[in-house]
Amino acid sequence: NPLGPPPSMRSIISRSLEDVQHYPDPDYLELKESIASAYNVTPETIIVGNGTTEILYHFFSIIKPKRVLVPVPSYIDYLKVVELSQLTVKKIILEEDSNFKLDIDLIDQELLEEDVIIIGSPNNPTGQTVSAEDISFLAKKNPKALFIIDEAFLDFVIDGISVSGKFDNVITLNSLTKFYAIPGLRLGFGVFPAKYAESISRILPPWSVNSIANAVGVQFLKDTTYQKESRSTINSIKNKFYTSLISIKELKIFPSEANFFLIKTKKQGQLCKLYQFLLARNLVIRRCDNFVGLDDSFFRLAVRTEKQNNLLFNSLVEFFTPNKKVQKSWQQRSLMIQGTSSNAGKSILTAALCRILLQDGVRVAPFKAQNMSLNSFVTSDNLEMGRAQVVQAQAAKIDPDVRMNPILLKPNSDTGSQVIVEGKAIGNMNIYQYNEYKKQGWEVVKNNFDSLSADFEAVILEGAGSPGEVNLKHDDIVNMRMARYSDSPVLLVGDIDRGGVYASFVGTMEVLEEWERNLIAGFVVNKFRGQADLLKSAHSFVKDYTGREVLGVIPYVTDLSIPDEDSVSFKSGYLQNEKPTSDFIDIVVINLPHISNFTDVEPFYNEPDVYLRIVDRVEKLGSPDVIILPGSKNVISDLHFLKEKGFAEAINKLVSKGSELIGICGGYIMLGKSICDPYQIESNISTSEALGYLQLETVLAEEKKLIKKHGTHVPSGQKIEGYEIHHGFTSGNGSNLFSFDDDSFCGCGNENNSIWGVYLHGLFDEDNFRRWFIDQARKRKGLEIIGTVLAPYDLEKSFDKLADSVRENIDMDKIHQLLGL
Repeated sequence: NPLGPPPSMRSIISRSLEDVQHYPDPDYLELKESIASAYNVTPETIIVGNGTTEILYHFFSIIKPKRVLVPVPSYIDYLKVVELSQLTVKKIILEEDSNFKLDIDLIDQELLEEDVIIIGSPNNPTGQTVSAEDISFLAKKNPKALFIIDEAFLDFVIDGISVSGKFDNVITLNSLTKFYAIPGLRLGFGVFPAKYAESISRILPPWSVNSIANAVGVQFLKDTTYQKESRSTINSIKNKFYTSLISIKELKIFPSEANFFLIKTKKQGQLCKLYQFLLARNLVIRRCDNFVGLDDSFFRLAVRTEKQNNLLFNSLVEFFTPNKKVQKSWQQRSLMIQGTSSNAGKSILTAALCRILLQDGVRVAPFKAQNMSLNSFVTSDNLEMGRAQVVQAQAAKIDPDVRMNPILLKPNSDTGSQVIVEGKAIGNMNIYQYNEYKKQGWEVVKNNFDSLSADFEAVILEGAGSPGEVNLKHDDIVNMRMARYSDSPVLLVGDIDRGGVYASFVGTMEVLEEWERNLIAGFVVNKFRGQADLLKSAHSFVKDYTGREVLGVIPYVTDLSIPDEDSVSFKSGYLQNEKPTSDFIDIVVINLPHISNFTDVEPFYNEPDVYLRIVDRVEKLGSPDVIILPGSKNVISDLHFLKEKGFAEAINKLVSKGSELIGICGGYIMLGKSICDPYQIESNISTSEALGYLQLETVLAEEKKLIKKHGTHVPSGQKIEGYEIHHGFTSGNGSNLFSFDDDSFCGCGNENNSIWGVYLHGLFDEDNFRRWFIDQARKRKGLEIIGTVLAPYDLEKSFDKLADSVRENIDMDKIHQLLGL
C-alpha cells in the first residue's frame, strides 16, 4: 500500500510493547474474531500465520495430492513449495495474447479428481483476477478437486469478492502485510474447510505470530475508513499512472486489477539497460525473467504515490525518448522548517536559511501556506501578508509577494479570525466555517506554491505550531500535508531554552503517521546557552530512538533587530529590555488582548537610552515618559479592556502629569471621541465611546484599506514611510502632523502634540525620525539631546549576523544535500 500503514499503527505498537514480556495467546482468539467479522467466516476455519507463505509451506506437509496444477506466470513460491514437497506439478501456461487471463474452460478440462490447483486472484505478477463466480463454477463442478485461492492482493480491488469459507473444497490465503503495508511485521491467515483447519493447526509452530503483530491485526481489520480510503485513493492514482504509461509506445502495459502493472519492452534486449538506467536514479523495477512463462523483456511496476509515479514515468520517457523535453516538477528544490511548538524558532531559522542560501548563490524564496498572526504588512501592490514572510523575503533580498503567504488569519475573537486570501480579506470565520473553507483554501495554497516555486531555484517552507497537534491534523494545510505536496524534507526545530526539547523531538515523532515520519530529515536544537559538547549523550539517544540526527545546535542569538513572528514573544517579554544604567526615557506599550503589528515598537529595543516596557496590568504602569497604544485587531473589545481594567483612568492621570500619549492604528482610533461599527466587523456593538483625547470620529467600513505611504513628519521635517492596514475611516479636527506624497490624511494630534496618533505602521523604523522622537522626550525630561543615531535599525547586519551564527552551528552540507544543491 503506497499510502503506508493505518495511522493507528504506532499507538497500537506503543501500548502493546508491555505485552512482549508475555507469550501471545496460542489460539489467537481475538485476532480470529476480527478476521471472522471482517471476512464473514467462522473463527474455527481460520489459521493465522507469520504471513501466508508460511501457511502454504506447512499445508503441503499434511496433504499429498497426485498432482498440483499451477497456472503460470504466477507467484514463484507456488512452484517452489510444490517442488520441495516432491509432488507432480502441471504448469498451465497463461497466454500473453489474452493478457494472461485464466481460461476457465481450459482449467475445467484439465482438472482431475483429487487434483490441487493454486490460483492467485489477483495474480502476481499479471494483476489479473478470477471472479468469485468463476471460482464457484469450478469448485461446484469439481467437488473432489481442491482449490487454493491466493487472495493476497484482493483487498486492493474495489468491490472485490472473496470466496473465503464458501465451499468445502476451497482454501483462501489472505495477506495483511501488503494492503496494510506491514511486510516487516508479517501477518497473514488462511480460511480452511474444517478437516484441513484442524490438521494444519496441529503442525504449525506455536506462537508464530507475535503479540505486537496480533494486536495490530485486531485493530487494523476494524479500520473500515482506512480500507475504503486506500482502495479509492490507490485506484485513482493507478488510473492516472496507467494513462501515463500507455503513452510510451515502446512499452506494452497489461491491464491489472491489483496495485501493480506487468509491462513488456517491445524491443528485445532493452530491459537490462533500462534497469541500470533507472537504478542510477535510485529507482528499482522488478525484473520478471525468473517467472515461469515470462522472458527477459518483462518487468513489474508497483503503484506508488503520484509524485513517485511521475518520477518513474519521466525517467522512462527520458530513457526511451532522450531528446524529448520532460516536465520535471519532481526536481523542485525545497526544504521545510517545522517546530515542536509555537515560538520554537521556525520563522527565524527560515530567514537564516534564506540569507545563507542567498550568500551561496541560490535564488531562494520563503513560503508559509497559512499564517496566524496579527502582525501583517502591505506589499507594493497593496496586498496584505504576514510580516514574518516579509522579513524572510528581506533576508532573501527579494520583494515581498503574497504568494509567500497565500492565507493569513488575523484573530479578532477567542473563536474567530479575519481570513485574508491572496492578500485580500474575504470575511470573518469561526473555526468551523474556516475548516469548511479549507477545501478551497488548499487549492489556493497549492497554486501559489507551484507558481512561486517555478520562479525560484529553492523554496524554504515554514510550518505552523507543531505537526504533533493531533487535534488539528485532520484539517492540516500548513504542516505535513504541505510538506508531502511540495516533496520537502522536514527539519524539526525545538526550543531548548524552554526545557524538554529532546522529549519533544521523540514525542512528536511518536504521534506522527509513518508517511509523516518519513518526511522528517533531522532535528535542530534552538536557543542554546552553554557548551554544545554537553549535549552529545542526548543527541545519541535521539538518534538511537528515532533514527534521525540532530543537524544543528543554534545558540541563543541576541541583539538582533529582526522582527519576531507573532505576539507570543511579545507577550512573554521578548521586548522587555534591561533598564539602562544611565539617563533614559521610559516607554510603556499597553499589551492589548488583540494587539496587532506589535513590531511597530521593535526599533526601540536596541536604543541604549530607551527603557521599553510591555505592560498588561495597570499597577505596572509607573510614571512613563511615553505611553503607546498599539494596533488592535478588535478595537472596540480592546477599548473596553482599557476601561474595565483601569487603564483609561490611569492613562488620563499620567497624561495630566506630562506623559506623552501615542496611538498607532487601532490605538489612534481609541484616542478619538467615538467608534461606529455599523457592519459588525468587530462586534455587535454599533457605537462605542472612545477615550476622547482627539476630536475624531471613526466608522469601521467593510472594505479594508491597504496602502504603502511615503511622506514627512511636519514638526521634525524627517522623512517617514510605512503602510496602512485598517477598516477604520476617521474624520475630525486636529493638528496635521504628517504630510504624505498622496496628500492623504493619516493622523493628527492635540494642540501641543503631547497626544497624537497615526494609522501608519513602521513609523519608527526610520532611524532619524526615531532619534528625533527620543530626543524630544529627553528634552521634556530635562536630559541632553543626543542628536545622532545611536542604534540603526539595520536588518541587513542582523540578517548577516544570524546567518553567520546558523551556518557555523548547523550541518550546511546536509542542508544542501536535502535541497539537492
